[in-house]
Amino acid sequence: MRALLVTSVGVTCAAALTLPLAAPALSAPAAHSASARPPSLSPESPGSGPPSARSEAAPDEANETNRRGEAREGGEGGTLEAPEAPEAPEAAPPRTGETRAAALAGSTQSLPLEPLSAPSDRSVGPAASGQGLDRRTARPFSLVGVVWDDAEAELHGTVQVRTRATGGTNWSDWQDVETHNAEHAADLGSAERASGAVRGATAPLWVGDSDGVEVRVRPEAADPQHPAAVPLPEGLRLELVDPGADPAPEPAPAGRTVTPAAFAGNPVPPATTTTVPEALTAESAATSAVNADLAPLGATVIPALTKAETEEEAAIVAAGAKPYIGPRPKIVTRKGWGADEKLRERNFAYTKSVKAAFVHHSATGNNYTCKQAPSVLRSIYRYHVKSSGWRDFGYNFAVDKCGNIYEGRAGGVAKAVLGAHTLGFNTNTMGVAVLGTYSSTNPPAAAVTAVSKLTAWKLGLFGANPKGKVTLVSGGSGKYSKGKKVKMNVISGHRDGFATECPGARLYKKLGKARTSSAKLQGR
Repeated sequence: MRALLVTSVGVTCAAALTLPLAAPALSAPAAHSASARPPSLSPESPGSGPPSARSEAAPDEANETNRRGEAREGGEGGTLEAPEAPEAPEAAPPRTGETRAAALAGSTQSLPLEPLSAPSDRSVGPAASGQGLDRRTARPFSLVGVVWDDAEAELHGTVQVRTRATGGTNWSDWQDVETHNAEHAADLGSAERASGAVRGATAPLWVGDSDGVEVRVRPEAADPQHPAAVPLPEGLRLELVDPGADPAPEPAPAGRTVTPAAFAGNPVPPATTTTVPEALTAESAATSAVNADLAPLGATVIPALTKAETEEEAAIVAAGAKPYIGPRPKIVTRKGWGADEKLRERNFAYTKSVKAAFVHHSATGNNYTCKQAPSVLRSIYRYHVKSSGWRDFGYNFAVDKCGNIYEGRAGGVAKAVLGAHTLGFNTNTMGVAVLGTYSSTNPPAAAVTAVSKLTAWKLGLFGANPKGKVTLVSGGSGKYSKGKKVKMNVISGHRDGFATECPGARLYKKLGKARTSSAKLQGR
């Protein structure tokens, strides 16, 4: 199904205060055919993400060595390469022209991999030695991943990293990076997929605040059926992502009070309100405006409502009929978790409806605290856009281990926003990522409950029964051919639409409970 593209609301900071707060939220906006601009790329910087991130960069970013990935160093267009790390860490010097504002926004270091030393057993052949980087010092980062040139190429092999905590001397053990990540992507033939900016990529891995890294990528070993190892993809690079600082309490227009976002699992700050000057950028105002009928412009949180309040707000109560919709849960907005709106593609993309929800795990590991969840989200967002070449954060929503719910891809939490989460089934669906890896670890009960609450509300807006079945048409995936009609659960796991381990065996087993709870919240 062809996505509907609409141009984000273009406003100045002053004009943002005059945006109407009563735009309809429960139907997809009409297509903006002439002005809707599909993702484009700069030929000199493949994988760089949206042109708006380059052409409208803040002044402090003007001295970036290579716009692709902001701090993409060590490549053909870069001038700096991270030195090998001494036994005791040294602070990496700041890049020329870097300012505090740039540091707050985060950055990405992109390092080309090099051939590893050949193994002692020469019979395995030179290809088996793989590629990687020896221990080295880098500017601080918190998330890692490996990317390559061809989005259609698969990495048949293993990727492992080990890191050194910032300011420390000890190195972590080797950690595995999930290599099968192509199924988390825009559909084949979509404008996002065909932009030319998309690259192959592993799943990102959260490693915490680090300043040293070592990586090794090895192809699958040869076996009797495959006597030669499968070559590694061309253009392998290590991506080191710094999420930047957490956002300060958001500014507000004169006369409006601000309540800082509070997260489950963290101490609740004192109940204070502050009136501060308006400082919304045009991009932030556009992202916030599509939620303006749910929360004030510039809000960091969309508050929870009771079921009665939800029914009244949604304006779906019909005479003689009881709507099936769960209470709206509290949702931390993109502004609340600190999304840099200049990174994403300027336009929003929509599909016609939300008939199903696909549950994922982010495969970023479980070594994060709930206080760090916004940093994890900013890192994934930057990795999706700057490293992988996507138009925006891939998932429609995210849930952390404490049950906090976060707005994902921009376009409006109550709207049918087209995501890039389940290859072949992004049309008329939503994607929810539970932050963490749940292959052998049980997901926290709070996270499963949050999935139930979110789906009860969002699916209810579009009349979907969480315990029901739905028939979707595949856009082409590794499990179903393009055009094939597939019947599946309204709340499904990613593996139901693609041959993948996602959302992890342990989380997948919890989906039955999520369906039952979600339907109960809807009043079914």
